[in-house]
Amino acid sequence: MRPILLILAIWVAGLGAAAQYAKLAVGFDALSEVYTDAGAALGFAVSLLSLLGLVFGLSAGRLVARFGAKRALIGGLILGAAMSALEATLPALPLFLAARTIEGLSHLAIVVAAPTLIAETAPDRLRPAAMTLWSTFFSVAFAAAAWAGPAVIAAYGLDGLLLAHAVYLLAMAGLLAPVLPRATPGEPEVARRAGILRQHLALYSDAWLSAPGWGWLFYTFTFVAVLVLLPQIAPGAPVWLATVLPLAAILTSLTLGVALLSRLSAVSISMLGFALAAGCTLWALFSPGTTTAVIALFLTLGLVQAAGFAAVPQLARRPADRAMANGAIAQMGNLGNLTGTPVVLALLGIGGPQAALGALIFCYLAGFGVHAVMARRRARQPASESRAT
Repeated sequence: MRPILLILAIWVAGLGAAAQYAKLAVGFDALSEVYTDAGAALGFAVSLLSLLGLVFGLSAGRLVARFGAKRALIGGLILGAAMSALEATLPALPLFLAARTIEGLSHLAIVVAAPTLIAETAPDRLRPAAMTLWSTFFSVAFAAAAWAGPAVIAAYGLDGLLLAHAVYLLAMAGLLAPVLPRATPGEPEVARRAGILRQHLALYSDAWLSAPGWGWLFYTFTFVAVLVLLPQIAPGAPVWLATVLPLAAILTSLTLGVALLSRLSAVSISMLGFALAAGCTLWALFSPGTTTAVIALFLTLGLVQAAGFAAVPQLARRPADRAMANGAIAQMGNLGNLTGTPVVLALLGIGGPQAALGALIFCYLAGFGVHAVMARRRARQPASESRAT
């Protein structure tokens, strides 16, 4: 299969990983009707995936590096299909939650292995665009689920949606298994440290491998929180704005983001995106309810989105090290998703939209700052053979 077609196929498989969240986001009301006595415990049906991603992100990077990205991706797709099929039977809630927990491991395997494979498959001239395409998988999957999910549930029920997801994942595994290149397993240097704590310290103190993950933390902390809490952050915002915002980020990623990646480093673009995002949030702070300012914010966040995964192959040369860097992105992304919404919601209760917007500005400046610190450290620390020069 030609590299471009293979990259597209891996990206399409990645949509199935994002749908592991999206299917219950659009089906949560239907899920509440099935488990009527679950109460607040039903929230774990969604959040368990983020929790496992936070705990096992580094472990997923190690496993992908050790056993090869192809095995990890195909295994993750098959495991995800099995769990989604089990969920489609709508079993007792404890069993449903157990299936979601195991599905979290499937999600991790896919989101670490897929970008690692894309970086290996893409020719040098196409790699920035390919990594930018991958960065859109979450937004695209949520948009598709929001468009098609309610109709599927109305026609076939929640179990029909869950079963369709299982079939999708299994079909992608069958398509990719015979065409993916067999990767050479390796052992990242940071994974050789004794003890999980030392391995985490080694990874997150490595200015080459951890920089994309640190930046991704501040991006994910705000992205989902703003979408979920938009009516409180921007009172009076039109209903259509929640649909337009992720599309605005995708638009910038696939146009300006790709164009800039041919001229600037991914880290520079990420820093530019954070700086512009801080400026747009400041605009929104002093112009309450300004729809244009919020749209401009997501247009600038598209630059951070485009650069996030593109930075990995620029900073890490070996597939094993890229897997670890992608594991850091998965771990930090799940930390941002897990904490962003409740923290911003609490700030809204304390100080209203002004407090929430102030926190967003702080996050964007912190994202800019962490990249600046890591870049300075890399300038003083020559790259090893396993990393980009």
